[in-house]
Amino acid sequence: FGSRAGSGPPWARPMDVERKEWPLYPQASYDIQQAKPKKAKDEHVLVRRKRKYDSEGMRRTVRAVLLVHVRGHPHVLALQNVSTQDYGLPGGTLRPGESERDGLDRKMRQLIFKADPNSVCEWKVGDLLCMWWCPSFEQVAYPYLPQHVTRPKECIKVYQVALPERCVFAVPPKDRLVAVPFFDLFEDPQAYGPLLAELPQLASRYAVSVHEATAGIT
Repeated sequence: FGSRAGSGPPWARPMDVERKEWPLYPQASYDIQQAKPKKAKDEHVLVRRKRKYDSEGMRRTVRAVLLVHVRGHPHVLALQNVSTQDYGLPGGTLRPGESERDGLDRKMRQLIFKADPNSVCEWKVGDLLCMWWCPSFEQVAYPYLPQHVTRPKECIKVYQVALPERCVFAVPPKDRLVAVPFFDLFEDPQAYGPLLAELPQLASRYAVSVHEATAGIT
């Protein structure tokens, strides 16, 4: 559903004029290292969410859709919990008063490791792809707000984020970063959950541009 940069049959190009470009670089261009472990919270997660809801209101969460390619086929980068084996997208909870884009940039700075503070590693937060709602603290999410729910407990906004040509991901010890191919998401949606399963359809509105590694990148 895309083409290599600067290529593609002539009959396909007019259709792509109306679609925004989403550049994809090889998975092999990115490295992974383990992030410093965070101090474990003593409070049970449901108790903590209820307490924060009572003091701050609805929880606001942002997630990033990061795409790479393996031999030209799109893969989404997901965090898989090593204990539960559940999949999720990078991101996290916003601070009170923080905008979605500022919060997602902050989460991306935590995810991308920079050994040299002077080095440039620029990602681009793009379009809002979808919104999900949690009616309760259990994190069961829906891509719509159920009619009977007047006080949702969480709103999840999922954004397109274009990655730079190369970077190093700092992955929390409790997770591992995996590249899930689009065909797996489409053919086995139950394995990855409804949020990840819909990503191939959401990405089809873009003209995916497949780039190869430049010199100096292994």
